[in-house]
Amino acid sequence: MPLIEIHNLEKTYIDGETETHALSGVSFNIKEGEFVAIMGPSGSGKSTLLHILGFLDKQSGGNYFFDGQSIDDYGEEKLANVRNKKMGFIFQSFNLLPRTTVLNNVKLPLLYSGIKENLWQAMAEKAIEQVGLTHRLNYETSQLSGGERQRVAIARALINNPQVIFADEPTGNLDSKSGGAVMEIIEALNDNGHTIILITHETYTAEYAERIITLKDGLLESDKKVEQRRKGAALSFAK
Repeated sequence: MPLIEIHNLEKTYIDGETETHALSGVSFNIKEGEFVAIMGPSGSGKSTLLHILGFLDKQSGGNYFFDGQSIDDYGEEKLANVRNKKMGFIFQSFNLLPRTTVLNNVKLPLLYSGIKENLWQAMAEKAIEQVGLTHRLNYETSQLSGGERQRVAIARALINNPQVIFADEPTGNLDSKSGGAVMEIIEALNDNGHTIILITHETYTAEYAERIITLKDGLLESDKKVEQRRKGAALSFAK
């Protein structure tokens, strides 16, 4: 059974008398453990799709099944619970608190997790170790480079050991060297069993994935297997 199934997914935004069709009947499945890149030009619907898949927005039409259950059957509380426990998010703009330490930024998702507070420190330290930033544990994120900030964001996404990690243009604000290092970490997370859904406009970045889904004008233009995946350094993370 696929982890994610979408059938004829539609999203329409209404502003007064103007309707904008961001998605117009998109269908595909993603299996647990896959690494899928979603590409397309600006306005193609890829960010809208990510928001729906990540429970940050709801579709206007069509069906979305996560882990075998229609999200139409989820109440707001269950949506928030699944999003917190089973999903991790990495954004282009990092979305970190600048005057807060690396450790406390990574702990943030645990505030709503129901996990006992006496476990938070060890969980955060493990996630930070996974991205190679133990030496920056007590630095404020404003003191870090762009590449280091994105690694903090990855550690924060990892803290609840999510089934699926959504990465929205994770290298968009980074130079090529830092971007490559971030993609190697994301690749290693996939090797360790995490499902990865990557939103990107960069072919170089997309080639780390197994499949590339291309959107255009809210429609699925292509869904192709990557014949020669780009492989980074062989990083290994403890589960």
